[in-house]
Amino acid sequence: MKQETYFSQLDGIRFLAVGLVLIDHWLAERNVFPLGVLGVTMFFVLSGFLITRILIQSKLKDDNTGRSHWFSVKQFIIRRSIRIFPIYFLAIFILYILDVPPVRDTIWWCLTYSTNLYIASKEHWMGTIDHLWSLAVEEQYYLIFPYLILFLPTKHYLKVLISMIFISIGIRIFLYLNGNDWMVQYVLMPTCLDSFGLGGLLAYFFTFKKETYFKEFSNLKYLILSLFLLISFLYFSRKYQLSSNQTHHFGNLVLERFIGSLFCFFLIARAVSGYGGIMKWILENPVSSYLGRISYGLYLYHNFIYNFFHTPQTSLILRVLHRIQRIVPIITQNTVFEITYFFGITVIIASISWFYIEKPVNNLKKYFTY
Repeated sequence: MKQETYFSQLDGIRFLAVGLVLIDHWLAERNVFPLGVLGVTMFFVLSGFLITRILIQSKLKDDNTGRSHWFSVKQFIIRRSIRIFPIYFLAIFILYILDVPPVRDTIWWCLTYSTNLYIASKEHWMGTIDHLWSLAVEEQYYLIFPYLILFLPTKHYLKVLISMIFISIGIRIFLYLNGNDWMVQYVLMPTCLDSFGLGGLLAYFFTFKKETYFKEFSNLKYLILSLFLLISFLYFSRKYQLSSNQTHHFGNLVLERFIGSLFCFFLIARAVSGYGGIMKWILENPVSSYLGRISYGLYLYHNFIYNFFHTPQTSLILRVLHRIQRIVPIITQNTVFEITYFFGITVIIASISWFYIEKPVNNLKKYFTY
């Protein structure tokens, strides 16, 4: 394992997460597996680990130096803003200028990171900007969680993190029994807290109980068991859907996120301690590492490149694709080529964004250390 301040294999995890989302969104109905759901869940668990670890370290430093916790709150907010805001608001601005629906009609929801609340209240998606709901969840989580870690005594951390898991599942059960639309329990921040809580537990044990962390959580057998549990659950969930003709049911509305989070918990725990063999190569090879570093841009821009349900056939991206297919008929309706085409364009745009906007702005973080 490399130095504790940077875990190289987590860039590969970011790439896996964003890859699942991209494939799910681009294949749409041609894919029957909830890859996008798992990808977003992976991001939430990873965020829970990284953010909780940063905050715990800040808390301990505050306590050791007599520094005010408000200093750490300020540094956290500034550093998160530097990382997240620039390309998000730039994208919203460009979409607004180009009058891409429904940005102008929902501009305040977009600017205030509350698109998930719009989706839950209106009970319908937002077309090209559907995917912004998960960024809204993350931002809403950042508005509350730092105060719990920084201002509560460390002896309460375990209770807080475990409570987050049970509260989240409890809210999903309540919403299900209350007959709320499935979008409500899917996109609200409180219904995602079990993912963040499990990630937080990783950070807690990594910081305070390293022996338990490396002996138990990074044990490969638990990762295999959690993967088997996830696959079994998805198999029986899909079987029930087909037999009952119910797309949404108790299993995928209440249990799926937790079971997916549990798998991500062990996947990330092992990556922190360091995979060997083929997984080490998958997560640490230069391509995976680079795509993991630009994963925020990949996620933010991919829906603007192509969305199966919302991209009009008149879009420039599809017109160029169809022209290529007319020139080379053998690749017409070739799913692999189409995914490669969309992915290539997304990587180019995300790379430009990274080198010319994100990376230069990120360098400002050095002036706001914890």
